[in-house]
Amino acid sequence: MTPSRADPLRVGLIGAGYIGNVLGSQFHADDRATVSAICDPNETVRAESADRYAVRSDARYANHEAMLDGEALDAAVVGSPHTLHYEQILAGLDRNLHVFCDKPLTTDLEEARDVARRAEASDRTVMIGYQRHLNPAFIRARERWRNPRNRDDTDDDSAVPPQVRSISASITQDWISRFADSWRTNPDLSGGGNLYDTGSHLLDAVLWTTGLTPVAVSADMDFADAENRIDERANVLIRFEGGATADVSVFSDAPCVREHIHIWDDAGAIYLEGREWEPRTLTEISADSTDHTPYIDRDTQQSKADAFLEAISENAEPPATVEDALRVTAVTEAAYEAARSGDWVDVDLD
Repeated sequence: MTPSRADPLRVGLIGAGYIGNVLGSQFHADDRATVSAICDPNETVRAESADRYAVRSDARYANHEAMLDGEALDAAVVGSPHTLHYEQILAGLDRNLHVFCDKPLTTDLEEARDVARRAEASDRTVMIGYQRHLNPAFIRARERWRNPRNRDDTDDDSAVPPQVRSISASITQDWISRFADSWRTNPDLSGGGNLYDTGSHLLDAVLWTTGLTPVAVSADMDFADAENRIDERANVLIRFEGGATADVSVFSDAPCVREHIHIWDDAGAIYLEGREWEPRTLTEISADSTDHTPYIDRDTQQSKADAFLEAISENAEPPATVEDALRVTAVTEAAYEAARSGDWVDVDLD
């Protein structure tokens, strides 16, 4: 169906925690969608969220399978802990539903590949919640290596994109103390530590913005648990096809949030930076070391719900695809293996 005010997309919300409610609120506020059903194993959380979206009393479930079988839905919106994503995405596709799933895609590379195969074989829209794909600063930056004619320093129709040479990316957060008693620090639900949580956005930003293909990973991590599953500090080195390298740092014991992504190429650099969860700034640096801050119209930024509904309506590829997310899972899994083994690990995208 094409969502509209008269015939809104009927959404089943899986997970009523923080992320689930961020997504639920976006769909609830859009005239093209309605949150028709909700599931969460916690009865109190389930009831509070269902009341917020005016979900009828008999459309509130403790189990996602029961909800998907019991309701007439058009889409499943997955806002549950990371290790549950695989099963829940496939449950939606099995019922011929469109699926929006928050990041990461999965916490297992074979599962990520399976989702990619299933999504490719389906005519349903599957979108993953990497919001930097909707951020105007990152969209502008990405164009530098996609369409050089969009750069301010050239009007040459024959121009070729500059070649990325080196990337430095970091994010700090009070993650380990903030989430000490939550599912995010339970690896059976989170799949790991901060690299699979906030760090997943950083890896995605590097991969999606540059479009580079990762080939090998080395990593050093400090773990917060005896089993070496919950990383609280991760330094990940990535080698790409063509010789570019990236140094990605995720630090979880800092008093505040800062993000820095510096991408150098043979024509200069792009700096993407920001504090907390405010909009990111973009600085373009030329070869003569001149800084330029282009105008970024942040009012154009879509919500995740808006982008998902638009992709369905136009039968178009969503901004953040399963293939994008599979690349992040492949690098993340290689990073954990590299940190535990002390060796470089190949990134297998096939």
